[in-house]
Amino acid sequence: MNTTRTLCFVIAALSSYAALVYRLGQVRRSWRDNAYRTLVITLLLQCLTFTMGAVAMGGESFLGVGNLAILVMHLSAVAFCVSAQIILLRWATDAEEAVRKTRYWLITGITLDVLLLVLFLIADGPGRPASDFNTGSGQPLVLTYLLVFIVSQAVPCVTIFRQCGPYARMAGKAELRQALRMLSVAAVILFLYCLGRTVNILTAAAGIDIGVWQLASNVFSAVGILTLSLALTISSWGTSAAKLLAWARSYRSYRALYPLWRDLYESSPDIVLEPPGAAVSDLDYRLHRRVIEIRDGWRDLRPYIDRTATGTDGAGPEASEESRQAFAEAAQIRQALHAKRAGTIPDDNKDDGDFDDRDTDNLTAEVAWLTQVASAYRKLGSAG
Repeated sequence: MNTTRTLCFVIAALSSYAALVYRLGQVRRSWRDNAYRTLVITLLLQCLTFTMGAVAMGGESFLGVGNLAILVMHLSAVAFCVSAQIILLRWATDAEEAVRKTRYWLITGITLDVLLLVLFLIADGPGRPASDFNTGSGQPLVLTYLLVFIVSQAVPCVTIFRQCGPYARMAGKAELRQALRMLSVAAVILFLYCLGRTVNILTAAAGIDIGVWQLASNVFSAVGILTLSLALTISSWGTSAAKLLAWARSYRSYRALYPLWRDLYESSPDIVLEPPGAAVSDLDYRLHRRVIEIRDGWRDLRPYIDRTATGTDGAGPEASEESRQAFAEAAQIRQALHAKRAGTIPDDNKDDGDFDDRDTDNLTAEVAWLTQVASAYRKLGSAG
């Protein structure tokens, strides 16, 4: 169990350091911003919290004082939660309200840290086994200490979750909305950590051994902190990530359309505006051209397309109507290419009309549809 707990602390610490390093890269242009400075402080406290957690798992003494790493971890965790709440205030409320509520949270955080320190000393924290601070071991003072700590973590989770929804709806920037939504998810996961810790403490106090389920709280903690680290940095990398994902989707569609485009190009070389190439530096333009060229090649085949060719058997018995239509179109294209090479014009062809009422003005929808047709075309070729 200790190995798993240590691994969870290490994951949380590494994600915290990664978020901190990423944000420190913006220090020159953002240091004058109060929200940015608060964010850096929050990430520093987050790093300290989980570094101390990992240190505590390595031994009972830190700097020659027993359980000092546990105490520092808990004190910094309280400060970290308060700081995260202040970030949310600075993101989502006007300056006057943020200042007023920040003062309240700072006083609350200092009070809780002092209370934890006093309880730790009264309970003879330095002289106790480290395991006492995991379960409480039925000691009233240690139980009180742990429950105060858990409440200090759970309350900010609840308040952050309750505030993120309304704030996200009011936020003007898409990046901020994404950050607030992800922050609410992190709050839920970390609240589950608090519940897990409470269950561990109460079951141990009652003499109940829940076995490996004790690790649930550590897993929730690691996942929650990873999510929180992403939430605290997404406002600066979210747009770039969205563009990268959009590029990846476009590239996947560009490659998926290639077999269909290649055969149409070989049949009608005039459809290509520029010589074919492998470069994808201007992917949006190339994808747009590929769609146009496929449609032009398809149109050139219309005199050879046999209306009776369906090919819907390749879609499978449980396929959707759209999938069946894609296989039908693919089968007609494949049949038409053979007919054109043979110089045979079917009696019931598609010499007139358009593409079965498809909206060719919406490029996104057109790419999605042609990708389905190209996939069906490839499958029919493999089956043949």
